Amino acid sequence: MRDPYSKIISRSRMSEVRAQLRADGQRVVFTNGCFDLLHAGHTIYLAFARRQGDALIVGVNSDRSVRELKGPARPVVEESERVLLLASLEAVDFVVIFDELHVDVLIGELLPDVLVKGGDRADWVCGREIVEANGGVVVLAPEVEGKSSTNLIERLTAG
Repeated sequence: MRDPYSKIISRSRMSEVRAQLRADGQRVVFTNGCFDLLHAGHTIYLAFARRQGDALIVGVNSDRSVRELKGPARPVVEESERVLLLASLEAVDFVVIFDELHVDVLIGELLPDVLVKGGDRADWVCGREIVEANGGVVVLAPEVEGKSSTNLIERLTAG
């Protein structure tokens, strides 16, 4: 098993990693999210994403972008811990943090062969046009009913 810290890459190093994966003929899969309070739904989703290709790169929202997206009480778990938890999963090959609210710029830099998003996002997938214009595909993962960080936080704070 790889050292999880070796899977955490900087944004600048990400393009080198992507170029090497491309040179090696690997089909690169990308997905992204906040991944605040990692739970079983995340692990099922990431395992599905990994099965779509040879290497899975996971983009993780920075603490700043999570606060802007989800409110001042989030994230519950800071970015350094969220990326380490993700990097510890067997399904995940690389993890990169992004600070933007939307992931389209990172997707444009990475140009994955496959972009995976949750099935609940069928109406709009950020970066779809970029991926498809570059010969890639978008795959919607099956929903994992009732599993979300928001639901978990609500349950924890309700009592």
